[in-house]
Amino acid sequence: MTPITEVEGRRLALSNLEKVLYPATGFTKGEVLHYYATVAEALLPHLRDRPLSFLRYPDGPGGQLFFAKNVPPGTPEWVTTAEVPRAEGPARMVLVQDLASLMWSANLVTEFHTPQWVIQDPEEADRIVFDLDPGAPATVVECCEVALWLRDRLAADGIEAYAKTSGSKGLHLLAAVRGSSSERVTDYAKQLAVEAERTMPRLVLHRMTRSLRPGKVFVDWSQNAARKTTATPYTLRARPEPTVSAPVTWEEVEECGTPEQLEFRAEDVMSRVRDDGDLLAPLFDTGGAGRLP
Repeated sequence: MTPITEVEGRRLALSNLEKVLYPATGFTKGEVLHYYATVAEALLPHLRDRPLSFLRYPDGPGGQLFFAKNVPPGTPEWVTTAEVPRAEGPARMVLVQDLASLMWSANLVTEFHTPQWVIQDPEEADRIVFDLDPGAPATVVECCEVALWLRDRLAADGIEAYAKTSGSKGLHLLAAVRGSSSERVTDYAKQLAVEAERTMPRLVLHRMTRSLRPGKVFVDWSQNAARKTTATPYTLRARPEPTVSAPVTWEEVEECGTPEQLEFRAEDVMSRVRDDGDLLAPLFDTGGAGRLP
């Protein structure tokens, strides 16, 4: 029998709690839900008001993975949804606004992916993101070198950046911005990626060309496009182990000498949030948002 749990006055059917989703570690669906409940205070501000793309993996990372952007069948009526503009026509998508909606979404077994704008103003980007993706034998260690260059370059334009792991192989840089469209932010991000490649040609690529990737870091600027999404801070990833897209300090980036130093699993992140709170909380200080030059 599926247990019924009450979360903030909402009744939720949480299913298959003993199901092992991460066979490499025996991490169960119940532990996934416990993780999200534990980090909810840090995670929810990063989800709130952003139309959600689900990357579902209901049978674990080794099973079928599929994106779901439209409101899933069976979504409770109390879950907030919104009509979102798209090139092919408007679509209705989920907004995770509260703990009950978070736990309902987590029960679907999904990565959380969000755009760099909020539903109240889809025409203006409030974030800029760089996805640093290493091509083997490069690792997150090389990503850290590129991240530090980008941090300083953004700072020169009055934009303060923060870092998180991708939860996979790479690193993400995020900064709060204001006053620009997604198209303008994308152009600016590309400009910096090209500049990084020109400055560090043996290490950086701004193009996705696969044949050029080995040993280099691809600076993916394109995720700033309004139609694109990036893994949300604190989301679990569909990887062999329950790794998380985890915020990190610049000291950790500067001191990274091996990939293992920036690999965080669910239990690690729960402890980090308990001890340090949300390292990305400054992104919500609207007075600190930068303006593109």
